[in-house]
Amino acid sequence: MTSSETQLDLSADALAPEEGSITDLPIRGAWLFTPRVFGDERGTFHEWFRSEQFTHKLGYPFEIAQANISRSVKNVVRGIHLADVPPGQAKFVTCVSGSVKDILVDLRKGSPTFGKHIVVELSEDNNTGIFVPLGVGHGFVALSEKATVSYLVTEAYNPQREYEVDPFDDTLAINWGIAKEEAILSEKDLRAPALATVDSRLSTWNDVRGWEKELRTTWQEAMADAETWEIPSG
Repeated sequence: MTSSETQLDLSADALAPEEGSITDLPIRGAWLFTPRVFGDERGTFHEWFRSEQFTHKLGYPFEIAQANISRSVKNVVRGIHLADVPPGQAKFVTCVSGSVKDILVDLRKGSPTFGKHIVVELSEDNNTGIFVPLGVGHGFVALSEKATVSYLVTEAYNPQREYEVDPFDDTLAINWGIAKEEAILSEKDLRAPALATVDSRLSTWNDVRGWEKELRTTWQEAMADAETWEIPSG
């Protein structure tokens, strides 16, 4: 299988969305956030995360359990990483310095796009953030001499529930832009198993959708209950 067979097409609209917008991507549940950037002679300012907007999109709060920063030199490949569902680990990822080629791989068995991936460049110039839904693998390669990536994640790091897939697995057929021999990987990612080896750990499309529905329902019930609360007098 070749990269052209597994890489999903991104329309021109998705690559150049309006400022302040959320744009759905071909992998269901994944989306781009393009902030509104304000600039003057001092530089620029933008909101890279707004809880209310994300809650409206998801149907439940994007609860941040941990915030991470990774700094990478050119040709560093990180990924493909994912976590068991439930609870899984959704991520909001943005590049605050330099640039990276960001990769999302749909690893939800039974999904209409299972085994397919998308490629999006994140950089300090485009300010774009990408939402990685539950059950979807994530990774990136640093394109610039140095790149700093920020992650907001819904679950704290748990080595028992998180695992890796070989980023150069032929089944995934991801075009990283460099050969495996040129890539700089951690020992953990170098030893990452092939996709077929971790098949039993992969979440199903229905598992993920069911868990997301439970999150939405719980939130809606909580908000409905809040409507009945009495406001203290005085």
